[in-house]
Amino acid sequence: MDEKKPSRLIEKKYLFPFVLVTSLFALWGFANDITNPMVAVFQTVMEISVAKASMVQFAFYGGYATMAIPAALFIRRYSYKSGILLGLGLYATGAFLFIPAAAYQEFSYFCVSLYILTFGLAFLETTANPYILSMGSRETSTRRLNFSQAFNSLGSLSGMGVASLIVLPQLISDTKRDAAGQLFFSSLPEAEKAAIRVHDLAVIRDPYVMLGLVVLMMFVVIALTKMPDTIQNAGKLNARGTLNRLWRNKVYREGVVAEMFYVAAQIMVWTFIIQYADNLGINKATAQNWNILAMTLALCGRFLCAFLMKYVNPRLMLMLFGIGAMVCTTGAIVVVGMGGLYCLVGISAFMSLMFPTIYGIALEQVETRDTTLGAAFLVMAIVGGALMPPLQGMVIDLQNVWGHPAVNVSFCLPLLCFAFVTLYGLRAYRG
Repeated sequence: MDEKKPSRLIEKKYLFPFVLVTSLFALWGFANDITNPMVAVFQTVMEISVAKASMVQFAFYGGYATMAIPAALFIRRYSYKSGILLGLGLYATGAFLFIPAAAYQEFSYFCVSLYILTFGLAFLETTANPYILSMGSRETSTRRLNFSQAFNSLGSLSGMGVASLIVLPQLISDTKRDAAGQLFFSSLPEAEKAAIRVHDLAVIRDPYVMLGLVVLMMFVVIALTKMPDTIQNAGKLNARGTLNRLWRNKVYREGVVAEMFYVAAQIMVWTFIIQYADNLGINKATAQNWNILAMTLALCGRFLCAFLMKYVNPRLMLMLFGIGAMVCTTGAIVVVGMGGLYCLVGISAFMSLMFPTIYGIALEQVETRDTTLGAAFLVMAIVGGALMPPLQGMVIDLQNVWGHPAVNVSFCLPLLCFAFVTLYGLRAYRG
């Protein structure tokens, strides 16, 4: 009897489209992680609380919740390629809106710009994730998505690098520190603060404008490329039937909630590394280097996990990595000092497989005709990144909780999120 050949990770006929779509993962990773440190930057430059500055994340990830379902319906009506092109157009528009936002020096304008930018990211993620899953057999779909998501981490690392090497070192506001490393920008004369604010907002604006130009170039390349049509669920949408089938699928239903908790944890961990380091007297540019180290661990972890999934059940790996994240988060809460920062950075190694693995597991048993809408709800789950950071910011604003630094205590929120992800991995593994 002939042995069945193992399915290829990427079929030859899909190779070039796969490369193009995978490059999109890097594009939204860049946007995600050049934006995360902006919470701390706006807090200083605009002289607002951590909670209010965290509205950057509310606007950014709120765009996913707003546009994921419309994106799914658009893709179903037209094609994956059309969804990608519209997403890139919205992405570029949001990036270019940073020009008037910086000119008017209004924090709310920056939030609106990010909100529109993430309309585009919602289209891209709603399109690219199921598109990658469809480019080959279901047997290798979760591994394939983990491989593509590794380039999301590469884009994130690039975004962090631009923030660390170009944006943060040029901020004059962050240089106004006393001998103990504490900021005194807010106590400067109004005229001096106004001049510094004009300079610093221009520094924030420029990378987004350059990013908009890169996105437009990508739009042209994809517009001129023939992309495979792998949507097999065309036809009239029976929304009620689809929703009923998705709701009855326990692994999918719980996967949406797990994805929401995971994204909330990820954004909190990566956004507030800077505040955690600032509490130790470390300036923003140096603190961002710790963020880069965290993302490097996540990037290496994703490539490693894509390999390990050939031999280890992804559901078991999700549970074990969830436990590892909980241990590191506990260390970040309990340990005051550099040891706590080491633990906080170490969380990223365990987060590496979570998003694509939860996504792939949740869609494994979803019927093909329901995949587009099912993927949209998983993208909507990214709203977790909008809801939780402002809450963590409110805790950080307390400065001290029961004699313990509030920034340490605030990581109880990611700890709860990782507990749910671990439970999901366990329940999915048990079937």
